[in-house]
Amino acid sequence: MPGCIDFLPRLCDAVRVLTNVVCLAVDGLAPFELGVVCESFGLDRTDDGVPLLDFAVVTPRPGPMRTSIPGFSIAVEDGLDRMESADLVVVPAVPRGATTEPVVLEALRAAYQRGARMLSVCSGAFALGEAGLLDGRECTTHWRYTDELAARFPDAQVVPEVLFVDTGQVVTSAGTAAGIDACLHIWRQEHGAAIAGLIARRMVVPPQREGGQAQFISRAVPECTGETLGPLLTWVLENLAVDHSVEQLARRAVMSPRTFARRFRDETGTTPHAWVTAHRVRAAEELLERTDLSVDRIAAEVGFVNAATLRLHFGRARGVSPQQYRRAFTLAPDPQQVAG
Repeated sequence: MPGCIDFLPRLCDAVRVLTNVVCLAVDGLAPFELGVVCESFGLDRTDDGVPLLDFAVVTPRPGPMRTSIPGFSIAVEDGLDRMESADLVVVPAVPRGATTEPVVLEALRAAYQRGARMLSVCSGAFALGEAGLLDGRECTTHWRYTDELAARFPDAQVVPEVLFVDTGQVVTSAGTAAGIDACLHIWRQEHGAAIAGLIARRMVVPPQREGGQAQFISRAVPECTGETLGPLLTWVLENLAVDHSVEQLARRAVMSPRTFARRFRDETGTTPHAWVTAHRVRAAEELLERTDLSVDRIAAEVGFVNAATLRLHFGRARGVSPQQYRRAFTLAPDPQQVAG
């Protein structure tokens, strides 16, 4: 999947285990990244049908603490003992120059050893590195800090060009927005694409982005205006069942195939084929969760040639077959989609 490395899909046991999440707060933490974690896992969205998680922010010494913003402090009520029951431990951006307290490192190691999943946002990867949880593991952080991460933790395999890396029990993400991507990725694995989509919609962000960090370093994310491919991409998403070859898309965009392919990569960070395939897989996920349509019918609905092609691409992207995915994440059918 472009934009991330995902080694060990969480659907292998077809069990949803994410119910209890803690976020680590240390002195001098970045409040925005803390907010990303709280927004992703701490809000009550049960009115939208999203499962309510048992969420807490924890710290070595409960009480007031400084943030990275002068004059802005926060108060944290729970201590590190709350981490002992967590399914997921999240480490947001922390000061890279300061040594993490031994009690914090021990708590991180203990959580990992008992099987909790670990997630870092931005420079939070440095705390995981100090705890030894990145040794022999592919990982990432903000593009400005990847060289430093590699130098400080030579046993870690730093991947600088991705938004996040998922090695199964440990997930590391790049800058702030990539932290949102990683949080939604975990929601998607644990509770399915429909739930992740509901959360993304409330947060007003894409459910899943393509591409790596490079596309976001030197230029802003392109807006969907008439001067970009935004309108075309919107049309493609609304017409996935149509054949979308480079030649046909270029003709619709009034460009040569070569110019179109170059512009497409500039704006999305990936190729037209990879982009369309990823969104077809995502649409198939929704239909598998919400309808009882056959795999053959779903393949036709989302634009794959046949069920075998859907199984091939679905397996590559998600690590499981469409049938396994449906068994894990079946929701109440959408009457309109079933009728369609």
